[in-house]
Amino acid sequence: MNQAALDRVWYGDRAPGPLLGALERVYRGVSARRRAKERQQQAEDLVGKPIIVVGNITAGGTGKSPLVVRLCELLRGAGLAVAVVSRGYGREGRAPVRVDAATSPREGGDEPAMIARRAGVTVYVDRDREAAARQAFGEGADVVIADDGLQRLRLPRIMELCVVDGDRGFGNGRLLPAGPLREPVERLDTVDWVVVNGRGEFGGNIRQKRVDMSLEPQGFFALDSDQQLAVCEAADRLQERAASAVTAIGNPGRFFDTLASLGIETDVKRRFNDHHAFTRSDFEGLEGAILMTEKDAVKCAGLGLDNAWYLKVGARLPEQWEAQLLTTILGHLDHPSERQGNA
Repeated sequence: MNQAALDRVWYGDRAPGPLLGALERVYRGVSARRRAKERQQQAEDLVGKPIIVVGNITAGGTGKSPLVVRLCELLRGAGLAVAVVSRGYGREGRAPVRVDAATSPREGGDEPAMIARRAGVTVYVDRDREAAARQAFGEGADVVIADDGLQRLRLPRIMELCVVDGDRGFGNGRLLPAGPLREPVERLDTVDWVVVNGRGEFGGNIRQKRVDMSLEPQGFFALDSDQQLAVCEAADRLQERAASAVTAIGNPGRFFDTLASLGIETDVKRRFNDHHAFTRSDFEGLEGAILMTEKDAVKCAGLGLDNAWYLKVGARLPEQWEAQLLTTILGHLDHPSERQGNA
C-alpha cells in the first residue's frame, strides 16, 4: 500500500482492515519491548548533559526541522555553542559523518544538510546517537539538540519537545501501520512541551503543555543562483508561465496549501516519498517555474534546473516561551541536573 492509500486510512474515513490491524498488534508488542530495553540501556555517562530532544509521535512531517533551526538560532544568539545529532535518514552509507554547510546531502542526509546550512551548526550524523552526542560535547558543544530523538530512549535528555501537526492531529489514533502513531498519544503525558504546528484543538495534558508554532514564508530563493523574491512579489513573478510544485517531504499537502495561500497556483503537483533522492528525470516535462521546499533544494542543486525556486520558511514561536526556554537551559548549564529523562 502506497503512502497516498495509507493517508486515506490514517486521516480519512477508510477503515484499516484486518491485515493492518494484525500488523498494528505486532508493532505494539515489538515497540513496547524495544522501549523497555532502551530504558535499561540508557547511556549513563550522558545523564545530566544538556541534551534537548525534538521529535514527534506520528509518521510523516510535522515541522521538526524548522523548530530545530529556530532553537539553534535562539541558543547561538545567547552565546552558546550548539550541535545537532541525527540519524540521517535517506543518506548513502552508514558511517558516522560530521555535516557542515559543504557536506553533500547524499553523504549526510537531506535534513542534516539543510539544518547545517540554515542554522550554521555542525550536525553529527550517526545511527548511534549517543556516540554522536559524545563527539559533539567532546568537540566543544555546550548544548546538543537531538533531531527526531523522541523514541531513542537510550539517549538521556533534560528536555523533550514533541511537535504535533495541528491540522492533521493524530489521525485515526491508531499505531503503525493501521494509523500514523509511532507511540500511543499517552506518550505526550511525559514530554515537557507539545509544540503545535497549526490551529488544531487538543484537550487533556496537551492544553497545559501546548506551545503554538507557525511556519512563516520568508521568501523564494533561486536554486542555482543568488536571486531571491519577496513573498509579496512571488505570485506575479513566478506565474508568468505555468508553475509546478515538486516535493519529497512527509506532508506534501502542507507545502501545496502554503503555495495556494500565497496566491500561487500550480498546474502540476509532483510528490515523491520522503527523503527521495532527486534526479534530473524527475523534472521531465515541466515548464515554467519549478517550486520546492528548502529540504528538497539541498538535493536538487546542480541538476541543471532552469527557473527552479525554493520557499524558505521560519518557525515562529511565542517570545515569552522562547525566553522561558532559554532561561531554563542557561540555568541547567549553571546547575546541571540529575534528571534521567522522560519516557
